[in-house]
Amino acid sequence: MKRRDFLFNSIPAAALLPELIDGYSVKALNPLSPLVQALMQGNTVTDHVLVLIQLFGGNDGLNTVIPFADYSRYYNARANVAIPENRILRLQGVSGTGLHPAMTGMQTLFNEGKLRIIQSVGYPQPNFSHFRSTDIWMSASNSNQEVYSGWAGRYLNYEFPNYPNGYPNANAPHPLAIQIGSSTSLTTQGPVVNMGISITNPTSFYNLITGSTDPVPNTRYGEELKYIRTVVRQTQKYADVIKTAANNVTTQGTYPSGNSLADQLKIVARLIKGGLQTRIYIVSIGGFDTHSVQVNTTDTTTGIHANLLKLVSDAIKAFQDDLKGLGIEDRVVGMTFSEFGRRVKSNSSIGTDHGAAAPMFLFGANIEPGILGDNPTLPANATVNDNLPMQYDFRSVYATVLEKWFCLDKNTVGSLFPPNINTQLQTLPLFKNVSCSSTPQPPSTSGDKVIWNYPQPFTQNTEIFFKTQGGHTLIQIFDTMGRLLATPLEKDYTAPATGRVTFYAEGLPTGIYYARFQNGAFQTVWPMMKVR
Repeated sequence: MKRRDFLFNSIPAAALLPELIDGYSVKALNPLSPLVQALMQGNTVTDHVLVLIQLFGGNDGLNTVIPFADYSRYYNARANVAIPENRILRLQGVSGTGLHPAMTGMQTLFNEGKLRIIQSVGYPQPNFSHFRSTDIWMSASNSNQEVYSGWAGRYLNYEFPNYPNGYPNANAPHPLAIQIGSSTSLTTQGPVVNMGISITNPTSFYNLITGSTDPVPNTRYGEELKYIRTVVRQTQKYADVIKTAANNVTTQGTYPSGNSLADQLKIVARLIKGGLQTRIYIVSIGGFDTHSVQVNTTDTTTGIHANLLKLVSDAIKAFQDDLKGLGIEDRVVGMTFSEFGRRVKSNSSIGTDHGAAAPMFLFGANIEPGILGDNPTLPANATVNDNLPMQYDFRSVYATVLEKWFCLDKNTVGSLFPPNINTQLQTLPLFKNVSCSSTPQPPSTSGDKVIWNYPQPFTQNTEIFFKTQGGHTLIQIFDTMGRLLATPLEKDYTAPATGRVTFYAEGLPTGIYYARFQNGAFQTVWPMMKVR
């Protein structure tokens, strides 16, 4: 990227609100972002709000949502970090799947019908670099393509193609998106500039609404700093509306102290209740890169990862309770994501290494509660290279949010994703019917397999048999590293049908391979074993 382009894309968004709330950098996502523009005005009429919670570092999904129905394989794969079976938090109406014992807040939300767990979310050909995988999640691109706009930014550009010209205005006086943090996210990057503004931290937020500033040093440089701050405030077009919204709320629920994520979410709740029309908020918490000492050896339910999960769980529970107390929980949904998961097998450093698929959480009064997907299939003898097979593509989660929460036309949603992705997007059962329109439910498959292979195990090739209910039908083959090896079937059927395709495995090493079957809103993963 050229230096001029870098400055144009990054400096304005970061400079808008450098120090707004309580020590957290709040960024107003630049209105040029297509996604933000569409959410704020355009053709879509909705008062819905999305809160994105990023878990930096790659969260260990297997110790977050624990498949204890297969506890022996889970324990054998990671004995030095495994959670004892009798300490796993049970979920109401669910057998064989539970939460880390530190996540009592989210257990309560699940039992109240306000939490959706999506199993094994990822993408084909996973990249295990923090930076590259984060870019992929934020841009919704394929792993082998560079995309410089965000999935939310493209949406806003569709709705507000001329932004930022003429903004803010009487019809759209508020920020299109707000991020609490020191840098604006690629998620809301439009084709020209970022669509949001940033609040550096909670301290800077409260400084803004009280009119106070951090002291400057008593030097000649302090005078320059004071002058720069004055110039920045003069250019903060959205500062007044943010202050007005914040000052409209004087009473909120109780949030846990010493919890940076809770501090951020408290600000978000205050701004939404105060009347800000912003559609997207982005908050974050780091520390999930747990290569070593993930747990305490004397008690694996405690340690670094447990502390992080408790912070996340307690913050989300307090936020949801606050939204209810403020009378706005019907308008808000939240979603967690991390750039990747961790490997099935733990390492000798009492930690876990970069992996592929991992669970996501959606929460709110209008999400469809429960668990979407099956417990991941765990190998009997896990190796250091084993990853969880992907069940759901994260782009389908995004597409469903745009269609069913922000009420975009399905064809429009498809146009916001690369052509080689949009044909595979699913509409997932994530929201209740009150959101926009009814969401299709996955077909029942109890007692009747929809995909299987023969012979099993096999030595060279194997036939994969399937049953489709009609419509778009997809079969993908992955290895234990999460790499997409083949797509033996992608076809639209006009009626229910049965069929078969061949998995050509000559030249591939022995081991487990996964056939992922996708049909409309339904998908499942079938393990296949190649032997000598």
